[in-house]
Amino acid sequence: MSQVNLLPPELRRREVVRRNTRLVVLVAVGLFALIVVFYFVQVLNLNQAKDDLAAQQQVNAGLQSNIAGLQQYATLEQELAAKQQLIGTVFTNEVSWSGVLLDLSRVIPSEAYLTSFTAQVSAPAAAGVGVTTTPSNLVGSISFAGEAKETSTLAAWLTRLEDVKGWVNAWMSSANETAPYNRIYTFSSGVDLTSDVVTERGKGVAP
Repeated sequence: MSQVNLLPPELRRREVVRRNTRLVVLVAVGLFALIVVFYFVQVLNLNQAKDDLAAQQQVNAGLQSNIAGLQQYATLEQELAAKQQLIGTVFTNEVSWSGVLLDLSRVIPSEAYLTSFTAQVSAPAAAGVGVTTTPSNLVGSISFAGEAKETSTLAAWLTRLEDVKGWVNAWMSSANETAPYNRIYTFSSGVDLTSDVVTERGKGVAP
């Protein structure tokens, strides 16, 4: 049996419009609800980020306080390094002169004596333009003046000078008889010093 719709066409169109309107409203309400939920989620995330930031700032403040408390030790460390550098400069090429005198007493011949003794030690030159280094690693020299009997004593003196470790290039600049044919000579001589005579502290080696 066939159905016959007796409603006018205008009523049918209004019914379709009402259904479409309700559908649009429902969709809009659903979208608005999603936006509200997303907003609240973002607000919660923002509050959590603010809490984390505040906590980290407190940690940073504590670390900064600790750093400020340790600054005095950093200053002391810098002062210590400066003093150590100064000490290293002061004692560069330090020579134990008591040891030098002991070595001198061992090598001087029994028929000779000294009237003067002069020594000098130079600090090493910093490397740079126009600076040359000595291949023999010399750090200073010693000059002697004295008297000796017989030329053989003078020869023995020069030979013995180079028997001492760190003493090299012994020389005799003058030798004159004090009186004709008395075979007693006044002499001037010297020797170069190498780094072997420098103390451990003078070499920069920690004791």
